Amino acid sequence: MKNKYPLFCLFLLGIIVTSQAQSHKTENIFLITLDGMRWQEVFAGIDPLLLNDTTVLADPSELTNLFWAKDKAGRREKLMPFLWNVFKKEGQIYGNRAYGNLVDNANKLWFSYPGYNEVLSGFADDERITSNDKINNPNVTFLEYLNQRDEYKGKVRAFGSWDVFPYIINAERSGIPVNAGFTTATNPSETEKLIARLQSEIRGPWGEVRLDPFTHHFALETIKDEKPSIVYIAYGETDDWAHGGNYEQYILAARQTDQYIQELWEYIQRDAKYADKTTMIITTDHGRGVDASSWTGHGARIPEAGQIWMAVIGPDTQAQGEMKKKGQWQSAMLARTIFTLLGLEYPDESAAPEIKEMIN
Repeated sequence: MKNKYPLFCLFLLGIIVTSQAQSHKTENIFLITLDGMRWQEVFAGIDPLLLNDTTVLADPSELTNLFWAKDKAGRREKLMPFLWNVFKKEGQIYGNRAYGNLVDNANKLWFSYPGYNEVLSGFADDERITSNDKINNPNVTFLEYLNQRDEYKGKVRAFGSWDVFPYIINAERSGIPVNAGFTTATNPSETEKLIARLQSEIRGPWGEVRLDPFTHHFALETIKDEKPSIVYIAYGETDDWAHGGNYEQYILAARQTDQYIQELWEYIQRDAKYADKTTMIITTDHGRGVDASSWTGHGARIPEAGQIWMAVIGPDTQAQGEMKKKGQWQSAMLARTIFTLLGLEYPDESAAPEIKEMIN
């Protein structure tokens, strides 16, 4: 039987599509990663096994005074108070395996370049991304796809402490400005000149990773001056202090990064471009296994080093706090989720599906 009302049906479909497009309030995305930050500390705070390990801490008194509490909820709030006061009340936090809320890498290599490729491109590529070498990423990231669109062209910025990020994002092909490693700002302001000078004078312990304060403040100044719509910030100290077996600095770096995230979110809420129009997502590139004795490492040789976590806050995400729903999520799902939050279709069919729970 022929449809007697074809024009009405098309009209109704148009209303539905328009309504769905208007329902998305997100116009800006801030993606933040903490390199190698364990889910164990995120959900339980400072680790008692490591706190009492004299090979890790000769004197645990400072960390005890700052971060110890009798229960896990108290310890995690002392370690990451912004996450556990603001995200818990207004956003969503995934990855507490005590509830069967599982977040994992899709890749099976469990180290940085494969992890970042997965987060940014939407899928694992264990055949081609097999090292941390400075090789341009053959995959197109969601950042590059957005930078190709007229409404976001020139409004995508990336910052990282690790000097491999220009290759992970493929700055050469994508045209995205990437301030990473020991680079400085182009056409710097007076503040950025000071940051660059301090970066050259304050030498961290690593040759390929700068200290996170420089990454953070370069990012913050660019956000204030240029008002980019899509911002990616990759903090790196948690991973490097962990590799060095320095649990005290690992913990202090996590606490500092939580403060940086707070500073960013509070600025977002004060600025007319960003307030009530910005979604912030936080995650990590890989885990560090489940055994406290091997917390300094990761990669396929460390059992369960693909166990990770993530959090989200924004105008299109229902406030559910700590997610206790049983299920399996992956960091590969974030790329398509970000496009959906922006009201867009992801252009790569091979990318993982969106995280429906993050989208009203």
